[in-house]
Amino acid sequence: MRGIRGAITVEENTAEAVMSATQEVVKAMLEANGIRTEDIGAAIFTATEDITAVFPAKGARALPGFDLVPLFDARQMDVDGALDHCIRVLLLVDTDKGQRDIKHIFLGRAKGLRPDLVK
Repeated sequence: MRGIRGAITVEENTAEAVMSATQEVVKAMLEANGIRTEDIGAAIFTATEDITAVFPAKGARALPGFDLVPLFDARQMDVDGALDHCIRVLLLVDTDKGQRDIKHIFLGRAKGLRPDLVK
């Protein structure tokens, strides 16, 4: 089992923006790593304190094949100077890929979280 990280920012706290951004980053994570939904053991989502319009997992749940994937939402720690309006994702997946073969996805202003992983 491997963990695949992803993150994305939204420019506004609306249900549409949060759901759309969540779907964008999750789809990019799946595509970049050749992951099928049946290979996902669980998905964990966190959102910063300023995202209150909808649970990010609701956006993922609307994606094809996510009806049986265990999804969990949590609040991101509120740390001084941290990136605002940010949704983070951790997919736990069954894969034979090694740690170095996993492609983590950071979109929008979240690219600054791990510039070492952004290509």
